[in-house]
Amino acid sequence: MREYRRLWAVLAVGVVALICEFGLGQALWAQGVITILGSLIALLMLIDMIKTLRSGSFGVDLLAITAVVATLAVGEYWASMIVLLMLTGGDALEDFAARKANSDLKSLLDNTPTTANRLVDGRVEEVDVDAVQVGEAIVVKPGELVPVDGVITDGDSMVDEASLTGESRPVAKTVGDDLMSGTVNGDAALTVQVTKRAADSQYQGIVKLVQESEAKPAHFVRMADRYALPFTIVAYIIAGVAWALAGDPVRFAEVLVVASPCPLILAAPVAMVSGMSRTSRAGIIVKSGTALEKLAIAKTVAFDKTGTITQGVLDVARIEPTADFSKEELMTLTASAEQQSTHILARSLVSHLGATKLRPASDVEEVTGSGVRAVVDGHQLVVGKRAFAGATEDANDTAVYVGVDGQYAGYITFTDIVRPEAKETIAALHQLGVADTMMISGDSQAIADDVAAQVGLDTVYAEQLPADKIAVLEKIDRHGRPAVMVGDGVNDAPSLAIADVGIAMGAHGATAASESADAVVLRDDLTKVASAMIIAQDTMRIAREAVLIGIAICTGLMLIASTGIIPAMIGALLQEVVDTVTILYALRARTGRRDADQVTASVKA
Repeated sequence: MREYRRLWAVLAVGVVALICEFGLGQALWAQGVITILGSLIALLMLIDMIKTLRSGSFGVDLLAITAVVATLAVGEYWASMIVLLMLTGGDALEDFAARKANSDLKSLLDNTPTTANRLVDGRVEEVDVDAVQVGEAIVVKPGELVPVDGVITDGDSMVDEASLTGESRPVAKTVGDDLMSGTVNGDAALTVQVTKRAADSQYQGIVKLVQESEAKPAHFVRMADRYALPFTIVAYIIAGVAWALAGDPVRFAEVLVVASPCPLILAAPVAMVSGMSRTSRAGIIVKSGTALEKLAIAKTVAFDKTGTITQGVLDVARIEPTADFSKEELMTLTASAEQQSTHILARSLVSHLGATKLRPASDVEEVTGSGVRAVVDGHQLVVGKRAFAGATEDANDTAVYVGVDGQYAGYITFTDIVRPEAKETIAALHQLGVADTMMISGDSQAIADDVAAQVGLDTVYAEQLPADKIAVLEKIDRHGRPAVMVGDGVNDAPSLAIADVGIAMGAHGATAASESADAVVLRDDLTKVASAMIIAQDTMRIAREAVLIGIAICTGLMLIASTGIIPAMIGALLQEVVDTVTILYALRARTGRRDADQVTASVKA
């Protein structure tokens, strides 16, 4: 609000000065009022400049202060008034532009649920969302915002998850499905058992990420400040030479008026916040401008395997029965025996066979650490580890071994399903300038090599523990940086933190991974990594162009003003035009030049 107070003060003094000079005919009064205000604003700017220098960076305040002082010193008080209006108006416009660019990022905060319908003894009571505890039941009415994370215990509905995942189509939800806070229920009521308190819910986690992304400064603003030193030197040289040749200090003031540094002050941060707003709309939260800048020029992108390159869901790969059984028979008997188990391999077996083909199982017994015993169609089955099933061969892979009526019957192997979009994502990253795409996995070398070959990765590091993953990232040389790491699990958190840019697949990923990452993909879609890079490249290109356009126009105006053909007051008005042009150009980063899915779509085609 400080920017607006200064602007209103300048406008008020301007009105008073106009009345004094043109209403009362007292030009000296007008000059005195403007001089007092100008001196005060110059003093405040000097204090800000000193703070900037103490922080270790060189800003552009010195040039602005000199322009105000010079115009006041040579009696061009109306030009000084316009410069002051330009400076305070520019600050206010920056604040407005940042708010406009950030409106999409803040929309998550605006939708934070505040109440919940708690179900107690068959009655529904509205309570504060923070009062709802884990294990309690709530009712989510049609069209309501889901207040907390939970599991559906009754009802079927279509749920809009667009605010969290970016998926525009409603998702069908039924009993047993997870429900995320911040999503919008469809046209049927749902009864939900609470799994997380409001403060720990998915939605509040994303809100926290949004707040972090707003609070962290954009590194490119400091890059813009680095343009300030040469720009300031050039401005003083042109102004000094013009004064020396003309022998008139007014010429010095005329040059500095058009050299006002607002394009440097405004263009970079406006473009950066606009780009972060665009990533938010695309389902990617980028926490800082620094991450956006590094992502734009990334040379290496490393991926975890399970849950990132693959879906993290095991499926049946091979069915290898002995001569006494067919593949179909072995599969049916094994899945039927495992249908009551909660083990991940059991779920994969049942899912692969299909619930309608399962046969009744009796006398089911789970042997901890070994497997399952059961009776199916009168046959005694043992399903599990090699020794438990009496296997005579080794699958050399993730597998369950099966024994039927005391005899070894064969084995079934499993593989992690590769994401269907993984191959196009890797190809898109290569198109975007990434020199090395690598996979760092804890799996065996054979499994890792097979997955890498399917999707087109350049380098594979297998059998890597979390500490080993960090070592791989740290040994990447300067030619391979910035280096990006993409992962989703708790074990990926250290790698995400150590990488130049850490990207977490946050739709189903671990909280630790999301918190340690620089960016979080809200939708379970690997192509969003390439989309984020497209947006980052667009944003940085537009930011630099906006800064350079402003510098080029100001330099041209300084050279023209050095000849004396631009009066100080006209020069001040022209500078307002320059500010407007650079800010409007920087706001183009909200949409960019390319569709965020353009590259991946072209690769798929």
